Parts: sequence; structure tokens; C-alpha cells
Amino acid sequence: MSIISKTCTAVLLSSLSILLTGCVAPEAQIGLSDLSARPAEKALLAGIRSYEEAQYAEAEKSLSASLAAGFTVPKDAALAHKYLAFIYCTSSRLEECKRAFTAARAVDPSFVLSKKEVGHPQWGPVYKQTLGN
Repeated sequence: MSIISKTCTAVLLSSLSILLTGCVAPEAQIGLSDLSARPAEKALLAGIRSYEEAQYAEAEKSLSASLAAGFTVPKDAALAHKYLAFIYCTSSRLEECKRAFTAARAVDPSFVLSKKEVGHPQWGPVYKQTLGN
């Protein structure tokens, strides 16, 4: 095989390789609108919104519903448990607060509160006592 033939073959194979990689479908990206259509995620977003608006009874209902619907991502379940813990602690339901923090860690072993959250006077001590952080 001549040098020209080898070069042509190499160029042809490289071109074919490049063309074939263009045929691979890109990974599907999930946007917020996709997530908010899922029952668990939709209820989680509603629960967080209600919590931030100080509508704690409604937040508790939505967050509990989100857990009942089932999450595909453990961090989302931990987030729901965290907000429930906050609600329980601030309404003097300390045993429920402890259980919620324990559940958050159970579904997501990397679950921790932020430094600011740990410093909260109502749920910070319960969190430290329960999870030892």
C-alpha cells in the first residue's frame, strides 16, 4: 500500500469516526418544568414555597405528600425531611423533628445542615443531638 493510499485510508477512517459520533443522541436534559410535572417534585416545590410564605400547615401537607409520592433523587427526599424537621421543631414537636432529621440522613447519607442552619436556636440543638454534627 502506498503512502498516498495509507493517508487516504486514515483520513477516510477519521472522517467516518467523526460522522458516526455525530449520530449519537445527546443525553436528555431535565429542566425545572420537567421536574415540576412530577408529583413528588411538584409537591416539594409547593411545600418549600408555602414554608417560605410562613404557611406551615400547608407546607407540612405538601412536604408529606411529596414523600408519599416518592422521589427518584435521594437529596430531594432529604430536603423534604429537612423542611419537615424545621416545621416540627418550631412547633415544639421535638420527637417528630428528630425523626425527620434521622430520615433525611437515612435517605441521603451526605445530608448535613448548613452552618447557618445548625446555628438556629430551635432546630440546631435537636439536629446536633440527633445526628451528632
